[in-house]
Amino acid sequence: MLNTAHRLRFGGAKMSKKIQAGSVVEMQGDEMTRVIWELIKEKLIFPYIEMDLHSYDLGMENRDATDDRVTVEAAEAVRRYNVGIKCATITPDEKRVEEFNLKKMWKSPNGTIRNILGGTVFREAIICKNIPRLVPGWIKPIIIGRHAHGDQYRATDFVVPGPGRVEMTYTPKSGDPVTYVIHDFEGTGGVALGMYNTDQSIRDFAHSSFQMGLTKGWPLYLSTKNTILKKYDGRFKDIFQEIYEKEYRAKFEEKGIWYEHRLIDDMVAQAMKSEGGFIWACKNYDGDVQSDSVAQGYGSLGMMTTSIFAWTRGLAHRAELDKNAELRVFAEALEAVCIETIEAGFMTKDLAACIKGLPNVLRSDYLNTFEFLDKLAENLKIKLSSQPKLASPTIAVHRSGGAPLRVFVTCMGMPSSTVEPEDPL
Repeated sequence: MLNTAHRLRFGGAKMSKKIQAGSVVEMQGDEMTRVIWELIKEKLIFPYIEMDLHSYDLGMENRDATDDRVTVEAAEAVRRYNVGIKCATITPDEKRVEEFNLKKMWKSPNGTIRNILGGTVFREAIICKNIPRLVPGWIKPIIIGRHAHGDQYRATDFVVPGPGRVEMTYTPKSGDPVTYVIHDFEGTGGVALGMYNTDQSIRDFAHSSFQMGLTKGWPLYLSTKNTILKKYDGRFKDIFQEIYEKEYRAKFEEKGIWYEHRLIDDMVAQAMKSEGGFIWACKNYDGDVQSDSVAQGYGSLGMMTTSIFAWTRGLAHRAELDKNAELRVFAEALEAVCIETIEAGFMTKDLAACIKGLPNVLRSDYLNTFEFLDKLAENLKIKLSSQPKLASPTIAVHRSGGAPLRVFVTCMGMPSSTVEPEDPL
């Protein structure tokens, strides 16, 4: 596919003054977030960073034009270069299909990317002192680790049109088939669903969750409903426990942290009573729901890691892979500027509404998106000018192979049919 991606080397006459960052895969998005995305690059990234940028247009129209091949190619590029940074995209519903005259109702690009790359989606709240929390006791972040494979998101579901039996059959490569009766339908029928996961994917989920716990120095909780799904959810519980005992218990105890399995309903209640400061490993659907629930508990869906932080976390991972201290310091500085600017009273309308209540917000209480980005750019310039210069290492632009890969995603934080233009964070 020739028209799905382009590669740019950003630099220019003053390239020697910029930080060398190596290869990064960028995935462009939809509507207003796409506009904000370009402004973030223009004002906050490109003035300071020289990178080999591999860009993929994941806008809805281009996904349709390429039969969604562009999404697959973007994920494959992340495999090659180990770092992906993704803008928010729209998953079309029936209304969007009609509005944009799409060929079909394409699947979620995030889901496609997750299923290709596997791994775990981690979401962490951005905490600012002056943004009130709906759950006041949450004084530390709660990191949601969402298993990024299978379950409902790779399921086969269908409408049962009338009376009859639904069965599920496992046919081994050697041996006789085994059939399970799901339900004998009567009357007008109903609905049925078949879903799966794999031991390898669950093991990868466990390892990434335990490693996040060690990185943060926080305890890890896995939530399932193994009392009902004794085999399915029980498999998650058993694999996590096995890996913890064999590979992580000693490391966790050395740091004074722990791992524990809890029922999902009990975990929700415990999370509400906690002060935060833990990793919560969730199955795919649970993580989908709880990540937004936890985000709102911190005051705003916009305070989860999104557009600017997608760039900072992606560049920080590039810095980790390349042992690039200068790039790491830049990423940390940009994140600090975002928080410091908001805490100084310069914020977008949605955050001002968290403080005063939307009916009480005056125009003088907030900056629009463009004003806010300009303020961040101003503060970033000041912060970077006051920091000591670090030597920039030689960068391997075409890094691939066994290095850990990560994709950092901008989340819309709302239904797929809308995009919030007020919150570039």
